[in-house]
This record gives sequence, C-alpha cells and structure tokens, in this order.
Amino acid sequence: MMNRKLKIGLLVDSDNIPNWAYKMLEILNSFDYAEISLIIKNGSTSNNKKSKFRTIYELRKKLVWILYNKIDSKLFKVTPDAFKSKKVKELVSCDEIVVVPKQKKFSDYIIEDDIAEIKKYDLDILIRLGFRILRGDILKIARYGIWSYHHGDNTVNRGGPAGTWEVFENWDVTGVILQILSEDLDGGLKLSGSFSATEKLSVKRNKNKYYWKALNMMPRKLKELHTLGPDEFFSSLEKSEDLDFYSNRLFLTPTNFQVLKAMGVIAKRKINSLVYNTFYFNQWILLFKFNSKQEWSKSFFRFKKIVPPKDRFWADPFIVEKDNKYYLFIEELIYKEGLGKISVMELDQKGNYTKPKTIIENDYHMSYPFIIEEDGKLYLIPETAANNSVDIYECVEFPYKWNFKQTLMKGIHAVDSTILKHDNKYWLFCNIKENNGASSLDELFLFYSDNLFSDE
Repeated sequence: MMNRKLKIGLLVDSDNIPNWAYKMLEILNSFDYAEISLIIKNGSTSNNKKSKFRTIYELRKKLVWILYNKIDSKLFKVTPDAFKSKKVKELVSCDEIVVVPKQKKFSDYIIEDDIAEIKKYDLDILIRLGFRILRGDILKIARYGIWSYHHGDNTVNRGGPAGTWEVFENWDVTGVILQILSEDLDGGLKLSGSFSATEKLSVKRNKNKYYWKALNMMPRKLKELHTLGPDEFFSSLEKSEDLDFYSNRLFLTPTNFQVLKAMGVIAKRKINSLVYNTFYFNQWILLFKFNSKQEWSKSFFRFKKIVPPKDRFWADPFIVEKDNKYYLFIEELIYKEGLGKISVMELDQKGNYTKPKTIIENDYHMSYPFIIEEDGKLYLIPETAANNSVDIYECVEFPYKWNFKQTLMKGIHAVDSTILKHDNKYWLFCNIKENNGASSLDELFLFYSDNLFSDE
C-alpha cells in the first residue's frame, strides 16, 4: 500500500465538465487515497477564429447528423443526463494552469514552458477530460501516465462518435475501456473494461447509460493502485493484458447518407418491436430438474417448467429442503399491483407444486429472498432497495410465518444483497445503485462483535 495520497491532475477544455465526470470526481473526493492537485485548462481559441461561412461549409456533410442528434434528444429523454454541464470549481479547489497547445490536424502538443510548469506539481496521474489527441512530452509528465476513457470497445471499434455505430449497426453490446494514453492512438495500456447492452433505438440513451456505468472504473482503479502499490498493480496488468489486434475500420462521424440510412433502420426496428409486443407475450418462468448426482445440469431441455399465470411473474428462486420436501421462495409480482412481494410454494420430485402463498409484503417493492441458516434458525433477507434499507426477517413458523427482526443498513440502495460468513465475520455482497442511475458491484463489510442475527 502507498503511504501517501495519489496526486491527481485534471485535463479539461473549460470550467464546465459533463455531469458523469463531475460525479466521478465527487467519488474521488469522498475517499482518502487521492487528491486533486492541479487543473490544466485548454486555452486554445483557434477553433473560434473561423468565419460563420467557413464553419457552415465544413459542416455541410454533417448537417443530417446534427439534426438527428436534436431529434433523438427530443424523442428520448434521459434522467439524469450524463452530459449536463457542471462547474468543476464547485467541486474542486486547487491551482489552475491555462495552456495553449500547439495544434496539428487532430493532435495537441503541450509546449515546453507549460510542461516545465506542470512538472513542479509532481503529479502521479493526469485524468483526461478534455483536449484532443494528446501527443509528446505530456504523455510522460505524470508518474503513472495520463488515464483516459475510450467510450467504445477498442478491439472492434476505434474512432467515434461514442455510442453511435453500436446503435446504427445493431451491435448487441457497447463497450468502454479505461487506458493509459500512449503515442499509439487507442493502443495504450488497458486498465479496465466494461460492456452494456446497446439501446438500439437511441444514441442518446445508449451513451447516457454506459457513460454513467463506466464512471466508477476510474475511482476503482485508482484505489487499487493506492492499495497494491505501483509495482504489484502494474505487474498484474502486464500479466493479464491481451494482445488486441485491430483489423476493423477507423470509425468517423457518419455522413448525411449514413445517418439517413440508419434512421430508416431504427424506425423499422421500432415498428417491428410494436408489432411483436402486440401479438406476443413475454413472460418469465422458472425451470427445475432433480439430479441425484452432485453436478451441474447443463441441458436445459431436460428441465421442467413452472409457468405463472399471465397476470404475474415469478423470479429469484431460493430453495429450502426440509423433511424430504422442497420449498421454493420467490419474488411474485402481479402486474396490476406493480410491487413485488415474497411468496413460497411447495414442490415435489414429480414436478407437482402448490399455489404460491404470500409470506412477506410491504407498500414498497421486494424481491430476491436470500435465505441463510444460523444456529438452527432460518433468516430471510429480501431486496428492499425501494425502501433504501437492508432488512432481516426471522422464520418463526416454517415456511409461512416470518417476522421482521432488524434493519442492517439504512440510506442505501442495495440490490440483491447476499451474505457470506467467513472466519466469524459477515460479508454482504450487493449491487449499489447511485442516485444518478449508475451502478457498480461493491463489497460491503459488516462487522458484528457477536452475531449478525442476535438481538443485541
């Protein structure tokens, strides 16, 4: 572990940064492993010197693309908006240096005098939130390089615009990586990667979703660097790094014709979706199979179905075996009610099952009835994220009577909480959903001196 905070510098284009980046820096500020020591602002004004006629002439091949984005934003609203502008200085208080890079066609080079000034701050890492393609000495000025997001899977999609071609070309997933920049564009050392299901009807929604999701990658890897120390951190990256050869084209801003073609394809997708939903009914079901061998059964066609009535769905099954009978605890949601509740049904080896009976119900959504046994007693920890809590229920008369016991945590939107006991300590694994809609897999350690389920 490093015995000091990481010193961070920010590369920005202006005093404003997008909402997702603001939230990322907010997370960094909440921890004690890093501090933002310097803001490096792009002072270049060359892009503003073009005449209006020249600007319109250069944009003539992108007019439909610009129009598409305006229509997309009107039709597909997003809340919260990852790209809403926020003042970085409302969050960060540190020195600022304004630099005017030497600009080439696509790249920015920081001049020697500015490099010398930045060196005085002895930065560990620069986080790129602005500028164009950075080249030259700036890439080596921070001890551990410039860390930058590439909002795309760089094994299949290099270039841009972010989140666009995945929608236009009907890709199932949209990727993002965090990397350390090098002279090789999109070829730097990969720090982390993530994927999201593509929102195939809207570029706006697609970008909004995966920008929010990816913001946690930066704080997580910075914490890992601080915890492991640089030697172990970079050694592990080198061992896990794959050779990613890229043979696809360099993706560019779509032309007017490409946008018009994509709009027609997206409209067709929407019509097909409406037709499908009119004539077909999608419903979650449960599958089960009894196996005398202690091994995973991989042939789903051998499983038997438990199909709920069409007015509801059943999900998140947990099984308890007692007296040679099987009890299936589930989330049950009746569509017209709109709230999940915890129910149980009895199941035998012939595939017969009883009608579910509600055992826990509240005026907020409940699901994922995780069950754990402790000292001969059964406890149930349902997902109660809608109540911003993690609660425990105790079984007082199996399987139908459960009483509320205690609240483990309040003020937390914890999804699918799962508890593991190890060395007389309890570990709670859950998916934490932030207020901004982003989520990340977090490990929360809950320590109780005696027993997690005691009355003390």
